[in-house]
Amino acid sequence: MAFSETPYELRSARFLAAEVHARVLRPGDTVVDATLGNGHDACRLAELVGPEGRLIGMDVQAEAVERSRARLTEAGLIGRCELHVLGHERMAEIVREPVRLIVFNLGWLPGGDKTITTHWDTTRRAVEAALSLLLPGGVLTVCAYPGHAAGDEERSALPGLFAALRPQDYNVLHQRFLNAGPGAPECFVAQRQG
Repeated sequence: MAFSETPYELRSARFLAAEVHARVLRPGDTVVDATLGNGHDACRLAELVGPEGRLIGMDVQAEAVERSRARLTEAGLIGRCELHVLGHERMAEIVREPVRLIVFNLGWLPGGDKTITTHWDTTRRAVEAALSLLLPGGVLTVCAYPGHAAGDEERSALPGLFAALRPQDYNVLHQRFLNAGPGAPECFVAQRQG
């Protein structure tokens, strides 16, 4: 058995999500980035699905879509991407087939207006839609960012939504650092059984 030269490091919710994405996605897959933000995840995901794959991205803010478009264009990946100025709760309007992976990073646009943030009412509808769009074996990741009113509400409500899912239909993992303080990001991973 070979051991990695790089020591294992227990890292944040975002790093757990990225590790899951890399293990789940295959070349040619379709992936949904439900909260484009600045496009960092979109670039990584578009690379993972390869030239035959497709990334469908959305964000309620035109600024986020344009930042993502610029980053994807600069990386030479825009040709495999379809970007929409659209609230994630409306994803079923543009995602017409089952997908391998759907990614959420809740909160506000980094470097943007912090008064514009995700909210539980639309996030709940978006997560419910996302769960129904997954292929068997497909995965949904949600990184939640408490520490502000809307984030605290989302973080408080997500465990109940996921705990109510039938274990015959979904396996769900919730990662949070117990000693990181109340505002630390948390990661939820749900996999559709198949």
